[in-house]
Amino acid sequence: MMTRDALHALRLKLAFLVVYVVWGSTYLAIRVGVQDLPPALMTGVRYAAAGLLLTLLARLLGQSWPARRADWVPVAVMGFCMIVIGNFFVTWGEQWVASNQAALIAASSALWIALFGSFGRNAHRLGARSMLGLAIGFCGVAFMFWPEGKFDSTHLLAQGGILLAVLGWATGTTYNRNNPVEVEPLMFAGLQMLAGGGALIAGGLASGEAARWTWTFSGIAALTYLTLFGSCLAFATYVWLIRNTTPDKLGTIGYVNPAIATLLGWWWLDEALGPRKFAGMLIILIGVVLVSVPARRPRSIWRRMP
Repeated sequence: MMTRDALHALRLKLAFLVVYVVWGSTYLAIRVGVQDLPPALMTGVRYAAAGLLLTLLARLLGQSWPARRADWVPVAVMGFCMIVIGNFFVTWGEQWVASNQAALIAASSALWIALFGSFGRNAHRLGARSMLGLAIGFCGVAFMFWPEGKFDSTHLLAQGGILLAVLGWATGTTYNRNNPVEVEPLMFAGLQMLAGGGALIAGGLASGEAARWTWTFSGIAALTYLTLFGSCLAFATYVWLIRNTTPDKLGTIGYVNPAIATLLGWWWLDEALGPRKFAGMLIILIGVVLVSVPARRPRSIWRRMP
């Protein structure tokens, strides 16, 4: 029979595996879906539907609505930071940016989460190794933004949108760690999805996106996958991880996801990375590893002796 600590460790490993694999594939699904579906409505429908499913499941499991007014504030803040900013701008940016490049910019989330996580009531102090990793990683982000060939302002703006999404995601993650709520993770995830998804649907309808909605098999298949797996399964798992692991371990998502996204983009959409983007990828990943993977302390020779 497994001990409580062993069971918790197993849950952590399974949770990370789900987030690694599913979120690594969502960049491809977004790139496919946004060819036929407008970004605000696509993201809004995705999260409103996922939020409804998760909230209903939470109620079936006996989870309660937030009892205090104070607990509704984090729902709104997280819905804005992680859905409206953190997901909409990735979807918007992938209209012009390849899925592998979007994933590589998003890889810098590990750097921002570590940096923002060093502030607040639950601050996680950064050592010299982490500070070096941040400096190297941000240089890699600059490489990713440096144009290859002819300058394209639209492409650069789209990359900036994805970086804004990363900042929103890191802000939401840090806010959640510093402002714990008395709400079960499943209910909390569902409510913030409903809040963010509802806001995006309203914004999409107000901006006339409904006229651009095209019913295609590839678009609806991508939206269905993103809703059930990218949002319901992986997002709820991520919210649980925020409460059960440290920012540095959470940051490992940042260098596993891009590897999966790059492989899938190459295999499915024939996407390639130019030399400058490839160099930026390597620099970002080196920085993320320095920030996220703790250095091993050498064991004393006396401790190795019998």
